[in-house]
Parts: sequence; C-alpha cells; structure tokens
Amino acid sequence: MITSDRFLEILDAFPTVRLAVFGDFFLDKYLVIDPALNEPSLETGLDAFQVVSIRHSPGAAGTVTSNLAALQIGAIHAVGAIGDDGQGYELRQGLQRRGVDMEHLLVLDEIFTPTYTKPMVIQPDGGEQESNRVDLKNRRPLSDTVQERLIAELQAVLPEVQAVIIADQVAETQLGVITPTVRDRLATLAAEHEDVVFFADSRASIGEFRNVMIKPNAREAVAARFIAPDDEGAVNRATTDGAINRATTPDELGAFGRELARRNGRPVFITLGPDGMLVCREDTAIHVPGIPVEGPLDICGAGDSATSGIVAALCSGATCEEAALFGNLVASITVQQVGTTGTASPAEVLQRFLDTCGA
Repeated sequence: MITSDRFLEILDAFPTVRLAVFGDFFLDKYLVIDPALNEPSLETGLDAFQVVSIRHSPGAAGTVTSNLAALQIGAIHAVGAIGDDGQGYELRQGLQRRGVDMEHLLVLDEIFTPTYTKPMVIQPDGGEQESNRVDLKNRRPLSDTVQERLIAELQAVLPEVQAVIIADQVAETQLGVITPTVRDRLATLAAEHEDVVFFADSRASIGEFRNVMIKPNAREAVAARFIAPDDEGAVNRATTDGAINRATTPDELGAFGRELARRNGRPVFITLGPDGMLVCREDTAIHVPGIPVEGPLDICGAGDSATSGIVAALCSGATCEEAALFGNLVASITVQQVGTTGTASPAEVLQRFLDTCGA
C-alpha cells in the first residue's frame, strides 16, 4: 500500500519530468451534424448532412501528449511525421495549445496527416452519437530517407528527456512511423540509453519490440506470446487461435507476462480493464487492482491515459507497481468523460487516490 505522503512525493515531481512521444500523430476531427437540418441533394436526391460545429484535437500519439499536458508534465516533445496539409495545420494548432514542443515533428509534402473524421449526430435528447468514421491514412510506406530522418530527430532529443513513449497506432506493417526498420533502431537506442525509459504501446505489433517496456492488454499479451518469432526465426502458430480466443486464467496470463519480460529484457504492464494491471518481470507477476468507477463509461483513449500516468510516475521515481497505480487512477478518470478523449489533472488524480486508496 502506498502512503499519501509517498503518493504526493511522486505527483509533485510531474512538473520536472521531460518526455518525448514518438510515433503516429493523428488528428481527431469531430463534425457535429443536426439531422433536423438535412437537405436533399439536387444532384443525387440523397440527404446532405448539415454540419453545425467542428471540433478537433490531437489523436493517437497526440492523445498521449494531451494526457501528459493535463498532468502538467514539464516538457513534452513530439517526434513523428505529418503532412503539410490542412489537417496537419489543425493538429499542430492543437499540440501548440497544449504546450508541446514540435521542433522534432517532421512536416512533409509526401504524406497525409492521418485523420479520424468522426460524424457526431445530434440526438433528440441533445446528446451526440458517433456515426461511421471516415479515416484518412497513408497507403504507401514511408521512404527510407524519412525513416532515417525520424531516427535522427529522436536521437537529437534523447539528451533532453527521461523517457520516450512509443505510440504505434497504425496496424499495417509499413504504413506508419513505427516500421520494422524503425523498431529495430529503437531496440538499439534503448539498449544504448539505459538511463532513458523506453515504453511502447502498439495496436498490432507489441510482441515485436525489444529492449523497451511494453503495455499490452490481455489479448495482446497472449497473441505476443504465441505469434512472435522463435529462436529459429519461424512463427509459432500451432496453438495461437485457441489460446487467443479462449479465456486465459490469471496464472496463465502472469506466466505469459513473465515470458514476455524475459524475452524483451524489460518489465511488462498488462492492462486488465476494470481489473487493473499485471506488472510482470522475469520472475514475478504482481497484480495492481483497478479503481472502481460508476456511471456511463467511454473507454476511448483509456490505454493512452494509462500510459501517460505510468511513464510520468516512472520518471518521478515510482516503482513499476506504484506507476501502475498511477496509470489505473488516470484511466479511471478519463473513462468517465463520455463522448470525448478524456484527460486527468493532478488535482483529479490526487482526489481519486484519496477517495479510493489513500492511507
């Protein structure tokens, strides 16, 4: 059990923390549609939806920076590549408002700024319901030159930071910032800079990282255990489908987490939704309970908020178990913010701690 004094000691250090967020920066763009104003198109006869307001915010890696800014982290550096386009302008505006340093964020003619466009339809009660999302993503691999530039930008910022959060949002192997080549270079940099925390979250490739802390959910941890290449370079798929699709016991999940920690050479944080996290090292798996929450919940961005809390705490002197508690607390606050990608302030985190587990 962490004491209130110890909790405050960690939380009070947040303004001194210096971090880089490296990876896929998206724009989240919300188009609010009033169905009462729909007009028939003269050309097609179909309804033309009428947008009555627009809002946008940094997404994917940008969601992590928003969470870090809300936690009042001292310095946040964005490292990635976006397009020299309107979406990129809106994304940079959002990052600037959050105090993010963009010196190492590449702005390129050759790519789009990845964008999640979310039509939000006004409901009779005045609320909003998301309709079919429209995605703008790059469909061609990053050039070798851009990949080298990305690594160079990260190397340039490393002397200034205590941690690098790797946000691997794009599932397609070669179409995002975290390509296999970039991932290999990250493994080398992490091994060369053991004083810097390297922490990865990945939508589809968490088992392919090496020499960095990783944060899979339970399903991703099982998949990483069975799908990752073995010593001969082959892929072990013999029991993959059954292992992933059946319920995994806590003991099995702990064993998988310990194996991932051995393979990766760093602690593993397995998120368990409302049940909290498993903190796995090579020889231990410790359960850090979740924080009970009530009311309507929206889990969009919960993983990013947990990452932000974990890494901010690690850089403030927390143990892995203490850091997991911070991640659970931050996520418990953001999931209660329905219809938006939420954030949590230090005051909110402290109050949630005092209300649920203060001593």
